[in-house]
Amino acid sequence: MTSRDDSLMDAAIAAATTARLRTAPNPWVGAAIQLADGSIVTGATQPPGGNHAEIEALRAAGNAVRGSTIATTREPCSHTGRTGPCTEALIDAGIARVVIGVEDPDPKVAGTGVSALRDAGIEVIVGVHHDRVAEQLRPYLHHRRTGRPWVVAKTAATLDGRTAAPDRTSQWISSLESRTDTHRLRAESQAILVGAGTVRADDPSLRVRFVDGPNPRRVVLGSAPEGAKILPCLEWRGDLDELLDQLGDDGVLQLMIEGGAITVAQFLDAGLIDRLVVYLAPALFGGDDARPMFLGDGISTIDELRRGRFVSVERIGVDLRLEFEPDAG
Repeated sequence: MTSRDDSLMDAAIAAATTARLRTAPNPWVGAAIQLADGSIVTGATQPPGGNHAEIEALRAAGNAVRGSTIATTREPCSHTGRTGPCTEALIDAGIARVVIGVEDPDPKVAGTGVSALRDAGIEVIVGVHHDRVAEQLRPYLHHRRTGRPWVVAKTAATLDGRTAAPDRTSQWISSLESRTDTHRLRAESQAILVGAGTVRADDPSLRVRFVDGPNPRRVVLGSAPEGAKILPCLEWRGDLDELLDQLGDDGVLQLMIEGGAITVAQFLDAGLIDRLVVYLAPALFGGDDARPMFLGDGISTIDELRRGRFVSVERIGVDLRLEFEPDAG
């Protein structure tokens, strides 16, 4: 690996960011090619049925691509689906080196792309900026390994961990910047879930506002009352594992849980939350009668404490945005 590979993968990661909201259930992949004159051209995955990132980068490079190096965030595909194999296109174009962020766990690929390129005499480097790319593609990689969506639970709370006043009023605990970021999370998710109690209390539409992006499929645990803004939606009364299996089969890569406190606790108790996003406001209720982040029975002894790791802590407006990943139980 060279410093040139680092820079080229940086460009590929940046290109992948532009595809985040349009590619599901395909991964949001970026590719970058450095030409003989030192210039860099990029490509990103198009909506389903369109070109993959590598093909877009090759088109941008034109006839000047032979002998060049391409960086791609995910292993190029080696099979024919809605589009042809990217490996064949790279070989036919005369690419000399391929730099890859992560191998693709999809059984249709799973190392065969790397093998096809090497069999053609192309130098292949795997693992450049692996951690950054794996984080960027986390929902896709999780889905391909488990068949289920990556589950992200979101909540907004005061510094003392409360989400609503005793009279159930809660708007607005977090800042406009945090609410805008929440809508970005919605747009990145192919499905969004709330409990029936939240639907009855707040009548949310769960549509995307504040940012330009697609509306996720809506899911309610229980029944939505007639005339609720969330309709039409999937009303689910069965096992949570079966729900995740069904959503995974339907191509949902990321499921966002947006409430309420009982629903989030159910998923947490079942070990089904992959990441918890908390918008922590600089405010206090100052008592024990306001509504907590989770409701229901918790642990009974310190030995059972649910631990994990902070993935990121950043400031958004006046709030803190915490990302927490629970340990696998």
